[in-house]
Amino acid sequence: MTENLSNNALIYGILALNSEIILQKEYIESPDVSTDEREEEQEILDDVEQAFMEFIELYKKRCKNDSQLPSIDELLTSEL
Repeated sequence: MTENLSNNALIYGILALNSEIILQKEYIESPDVSTDEREEEQEILDDVEQAFMEFIELYKKRCKNDSQLPSIDELLTSEL
């Protein structure tokens, strides 16, 4: 399946997961979230972070083969 992902799809996936991680962390830190809900949301965050790391690993491999791709740092710090 990874061979079928375009570079653009991979980039959009990384950016979307990164945004979701930020939002999820903010939500978990909210005083309005109960302890039980916080535990459930933390499990979701853990899964999203794992998916993010898998996308990052794949992207690093793509970067080795395609010098036109922005670095991970450029990708995550650029403003859209």
